[in-house]
Amino acid sequence: MARVLSGVQPSGSLHLGNYLGAIRQWALDQFVADSFYCVVDLHGLTAEHDPGELRQRTLETAVGLLAAGLDPEVCTLFVQSHVHEHAELSWLLECTATFGELSRMTQFKDKSLGRESVRAGLFTYPALMAADILLYDADRVPVGEDQRQHLELTRDLALRFNSRYGETFVVPEAAIPKVAARVMDLQHPERKMSKSVESPLGTITILDSRDEIARKVRKAVTDTDGEVRYDPDRKPGLANLIELLAASTGRSVDEVVGGYTRYGPLKGDLAEALAGALAPVKARYEQLSADPASVAALLEKGAAKASAVASATLRRAQQAIGLLMPGSADR
Repeated sequence: MARVLSGVQPSGSLHLGNYLGAIRQWALDQFVADSFYCVVDLHGLTAEHDPGELRQRTLETAVGLLAAGLDPEVCTLFVQSHVHEHAELSWLLECTATFGELSRMTQFKDKSLGRESVRAGLFTYPALMAADILLYDADRVPVGEDQRQHLELTRDLALRFNSRYGETFVVPEAAIPKVAARVMDLQHPERKMSKSVESPLGTITILDSRDEIARKVRKAVTDTDGEVRYDPDRKPGLANLIELLAASTGRSVDEVVGGYTRYGPLKGDLAEALAGALAPVKARYEQLSADPASVAALLEKGAAKASAVASATLRRAQQAIGLLMPGSADR
């Protein structure tokens, strides 16, 4: 059985992009692959944050993943910082990566642009992401299009480490959804929907009511020519809505385009489809939120399962790179 690994940052409420672009597929993958999913709270330290809020969001994100269909009896669900091997392997990979490689990461360039002070962790973030993946011998990594560059770096580091120190890591492949891989902001379709960017009308969260979803879809930016066609370059707002309707109904983009001649009916059907898809997630979230102790216990069990795999990989990497292992007389 192939092994799958992916994670999500606890940077805000889970939204439609997280659900359609990733988590919904994770829920399907867990039944056909040995699946590991984590809340990557260590990555949340790369930016300014409130400690109490980070802890709360970490728990809320875990609740959201459970509500969206992840079953801890089937997959391994855990919090990144609960498995210390992530930070330890990250250092080995920082010593494998080059300054030039990390400097070329577009996310670092985008997030550091115009800022006088940038945390070193934001620069080395891709090495930690590589550790997240390589610790679990993942064959396949479901990622958004915006993370493809980081996945390519992970592959490069695995190949380099294996070449220099002996076969140690599985070299992973990216798995990017064909539809809704990059859900865009409803008000600013030139940027992706984000938990960390304030956009009240542009972001649909998994906890939005039916009325809130309808209002946001109704006010979504399109264009003035009124022609329903799929053209991401010239009509990015409409293309985003078409992709969302395709993803939420199981239709192809061409089938959606062929079914409408006006924007209004398309928006109306999209609002209904999204509300229907998110309603059971919202209900499950409210149920789980009422018992945070049980969720914490599930995460503790998940961390133990994850650590059993991660510790073996870390030890293999430490030995390969030349570290003297505790209690060992090997030279």
